[in-house]
Amino acid sequence: MKTKLFLFDIDGTLLTSGGAGEKALSLAIKDLFGCDDNLSKIEIAGCTDSGIARQIFALHGIEPAPENFSRLFEAYLQHLAGTLPGTPGRLLPGIVELLEKLRTRPEVALALLTGNLAQGAKLKLTHYGVWEYFEFGAFADDHHDRNQLGKFAKARALEKHGVEFAPENIYVLGDTPHDIACGRAIGAKTVAISTGGCSRAQLLEHKPDFFFDDLSDVENVMSVLGF
Repeated sequence: MKTKLFLFDIDGTLLTSGGAGEKALSLAIKDLFGCDDNLSKIEIAGCTDSGIARQIFALHGIEPAPENFSRLFEAYLQHLAGTLPGTPGRLLPGIVELLEKLRTRPEVALALLTGNLAQGAKLKLTHYGVWEYFEFGAFADDHHDRNQLGKFAKARALEKHGVEFAPENIYVLGDTPHDIACGRAIGAKTVAISTGGCSRAQLLEHKPDFFFDDLSDVENVMSVLGF
C-alpha cells in the first residue's frame, strides 16, 4: 500500500534544460506578438508557465484573453520540441539513482508538482529519459498559482491509489522558495535543493523541513528522509 507521496519540481530540481524553455518562450512571443523579449524582466524560477504568461501579457500590453494563452502555449510547446535537442541541458546530480531507489520502495508514489505545462513537462522529461518514473502530476494547466497545485496532486493521488496521503507523508522537492511555499500550502514536508538559481542562504531563510546542496549522496538523502 502506498503511504508516502513524493512530488518533484522539474527545472532546477530534476534537470536543467540549459535555457531551452526560455528560448522557446522568447521565440513564441516574437512569432505571435512581434515582441523581442529576453525575459529579463520576468520572474521565471519557481513560477508556473501560466503565471509567466500573465507577466508577459502585462509587460507588453497584450490582452490576457483565453485565446492568447492558448496561442502562446501552442507556439511555446512547438518551439520547445525544437530547442531541447540543441541546448546543452542535463539531469542534475543523483537524480536517476534517487528515482530508482524511491520507485523500488512499495510504500512510495512518485509524481510531479511543477510549474511546467503538462506537455512541456513530458517533452523535457522524455528528452532526458526520466518521464516514465512519474505516475501523474500537477501542472501549470491546472492553475496559474503554484500554491494551488498541491490540491490537484493530492486529488490525482487519491484517484490513482485510493489513498488520502497524510500531509506529513507528502514530500515536495524543489529548488526555490515557491516550492517551499506550495508544499506548506498543503501541510507537506518541504525538501529544498540548491541546484537551481537560489543559494543555500536564500532557501534556508524560508525554513524548509529538509535541505540539500544537491542530491548526489543518494544514500544520505534516503537516510535523512527516513528510509
